[in-house]
Amino acid sequence: MKYSSTGRTGTAGRTDTGSVEKVADELRALADARAVGARLPSTRELQQRLGVGPVTVQRALARLVTEGALVTRPGAGTFVAARRTPRVGDTDWQQVALGASPVAGSGGVELVLGRASVHGFELGAGYLDASLRADSRLAAAATRAVRRPDAWAAPPAMGVAELRSWFGRQVGADPSEVLITPAAQGALSAAFRALLPAGSPLLFAVPTYHGALAVARSAGLVPVPVPTDADGVRPELLERAFAATSARLLFLQPTYANPTGAVLAHDRRRAVLDICEKAGAFIVEDDFSRWLGHGQLAPPPLWRDDDAGHVITICSLTKILAPSLRVGALVARGPVMNRLAAMRQVDDFFVPTPLQHTAIEMVTGPGWAAQVRAVSTALRVRMAALTAALAAELPDCSFENPHGGISLWLRLPRGTDDQVVATRAARLGVSVIPGRYFVVGEQDSSHLRLCVAGIGEQDIPTAVALLAEAVHASAGSIETGALVG
Repeated sequence: MKYSSTGRTGTAGRTDTGSVEKVADELRALADARAVGARLPSTRELQQRLGVGPVTVQRALARLVTEGALVTRPGAGTFVAARRTPRVGDTDWQQVALGASPVAGSGGVELVLGRASVHGFELGAGYLDASLRADSRLAAAATRAVRRPDAWAAPPAMGVAELRSWFGRQVGADPSEVLITPAAQGALSAAFRALLPAGSPLLFAVPTYHGALAVARSAGLVPVPVPTDADGVRPELLERAFAATSARLLFLQPTYANPTGAVLAHDRRRAVLDICEKAGAFIVEDDFSRWLGHGQLAPPPLWRDDDAGHVITICSLTKILAPSLRVGALVARGPVMNRLAAMRQVDDFFVPTPLQHTAIEMVTGPGWAAQVRAVSTALRVRMAALTAALAAELPDCSFENPHGGISLWLRLPRGTDDQVVATRAARLGVSVIPGRYFVVGEQDSSHLRLCVAGIGEQDIPTAVALLAEAVHASAGSIETGALVG
């Protein structure tokens, strides 16, 4: 390869840095292709071969000598240096320094995040597939957003006013009670750490969102389970849990809970609030699936029933629009908002302005209502297909029909190991998430979380038939201690 001499060296003998780097790359490749100790062509030969001047060659050679790829011997020439074997040191000291993991694994979060690269039937994904995502609408919204005059300026600490107002209207809050966050996960992390010191108990209505459990454990908090049924968290057990632990925080998903799809029954809403008020406790209401109903209107946030500041509501646009639109809101009233805002700012200052403006362009335009309708219809159709296929293929399993959302909580036959089933299903080309990641403490049965966000209606019967094969092959796996290698 030759390089033009034009502009490479001036009358003062200056060299073009780009040419030196290109020649260095050529010499590096030449050295790699030759044996250790082999002699490189002379400087004159290299000049002719590469079409460069002597200064460029000399500087390129000097660079490779410095790197250790070449050695020079006065009067003899330039030779390929011995290859350096990368030194692998002993890193076992890190195990001592790090100590026990505060997270004890990521609680299955990595399984969900890894779903995007899975090939096969996707019954594990927690995000909408390409056919339901708002990609084209978001692209248009982002194009408009970056043209705004203040698109690349730092936003107000609490978030762009227009977006705070929009979220406030959805929840029934004043804009001053809204803090923009990087979707729900960042809000959960800030809320848990702001409200509780490490070592504190945190009540979870179980089964629950595994990402929230992972956040709690990473903050050094102690998850305490409060059982639920088809109508949501059980008030009598919630009251008992507060009395036994003196906890000051409850994590709750009252609307289309993950993984069950359940809704907190209307006659339990007041009871839950009264119990938390008596305990002097907060409720973190994760309202992630407000726009994921199956054709019916979602109940109002628990926030609207609370006038004393016990409820802190988190909502997000990620599930209804696209995974990479990391925009959400944290809604709180009273002095607690100051602490929450301070924690958010310490974490990462603010949500980028272009992202906030993209969200504004999306939710205030005509594409928003169309997106909500399209997703609602598709989820209803997919969930109907899933429940029908499960009833036909897995009559020994049981489940409650979800009221909305993207997930279904499948109870496996007694004595069946959820991890074994998930592993066998994956080998058959079906992705599912073991239920163990969504619970706390001992359970009397195994479950799987199945999702319809990432699979088309036409593929659901085949996926469930393969899942049934995995379930039947794993029957009795807990009692027999069967392992899947």
